[in-house]
Amino acid sequence: MNALFSMSRKDVITFVLFAAVVLLMPIWLQPFGAAYPDLMQKFAIFGILAIGFNVLFGLTGYLSFGHAAFLGVGSYTAVWTFKLFSMNPIPALILAVVISGIFALAIGFVSLRRSGIYFSILTLAFAQMSYNLAYSVLTPITNGETGLQLTLDDPRIVDSAFGGVNDGSLPVSNLFGLVDMSGISGFYFCAVFLIIGFFITQRIFASPFGMMLRAIKSNQTRMNYTGFNTRPYTLTAFVISGMFAGLAGGLMAVTDPLAGAERMQWTASGEIVLMTILGGVGTLIGPVVGAWLIKYFENIFSSFNESVLHNLFSFLPDNVESFVVSVTSMFVGEGWHLTLGLIFVLVVTFLPGGMMEGFRRIGSLFNRDGGDKAKPDEPAPAPAPAE
Repeated sequence: MNALFSMSRKDVITFVLFAAVVLLMPIWLQPFGAAYPDLMQKFAIFGILAIGFNVLFGLTGYLSFGHAAFLGVGSYTAVWTFKLFSMNPIPALILAVVISGIFALAIGFVSLRRSGIYFSILTLAFAQMSYNLAYSVLTPITNGETGLQLTLDDPRIVDSAFGGVNDGSLPVSNLFGLVDMSGISGFYFCAVFLIIGFFITQRIFASPFGMMLRAIKSNQTRMNYTGFNTRPYTLTAFVISGMFAGLAGGLMAVTDPLAGAERMQWTASGEIVLMTILGGVGTLIGPVVGAWLIKYFENIFSSFNESVLHNLFSFLPDNVESFVVSVTSMFVGEGWHLTLGLIFVLVVTFLPGGMMEGFRRIGSLFNRDGGDKAKPDEPAPAPAPAE
């Protein structure tokens, strides 16, 4: 509570509004056809992933192409916790964050010896090595291409010790045996962590530590020349970012107890970068907006097929309808990535600061118009007295 009261009025309003938007998703997403639990869970989980990545990329300028590795580590850790100990998601998430943080510490310690494109290539190499290890070498731990799943033979020591009942079906994750982490309850569980994660990043942005990270992004060379050691700060930001990714991976396993190597591919890391840039690098809310947009396009646009398009354009003449459907089909369904690519090109070209820059421009237009209307006519200056 002290941390909340020590925040500025603007930060408190931002936090309250953000929490309200997240918690009211089942209501305001209805008109967009996106108010179903699975998609809202993705909105919350990838929002966590994006704001965590923004702590590194947005504040320090270090572009990592390897954050999918921490996402995968968090997922594998959570599933193994379910298999060995309990279906309670709290221990699974704690271990997912801790193990991912240790993994990020090891990778960051090596990768941060370089900066710029060399740092990005190093993180990409580590992510691909992690993917290959999970896919083939570490098959006894990861179950290879099949993915790590729950089985009826799993020991689940803690659940068994406290009288867990095996009814012959696979268990689902549950919060102390009271609420199953599926459907709308699973969304609200993820939403709480998104709100907590947003609060943490908000405090980091406003802290002296966040100001130091911004200084590193502004001119790290000058700071090094003054004798200031920047590596502990960049490494801390890298570990925090990796822990956020581990939390997101753990929540994926909580809502769907499965972990696969595909979550560690370089394409998954690229998607995280797209989310952050699309929403606005270095802004608090921008990466979350970018994550929501991409997941919305992925789940809504990818569901459009030719039959849906024919029904949509049925009012057109037959020849025109066939032509429009043939063109539109390239941008939806399996080709929805083309739509995403075009949107990304337009945003980067006309809104380098992402969607948040667009919102700021719109807001400034309204403020300028309102200011002009509210501003009274200034009286003409009085003439100088005659000498």
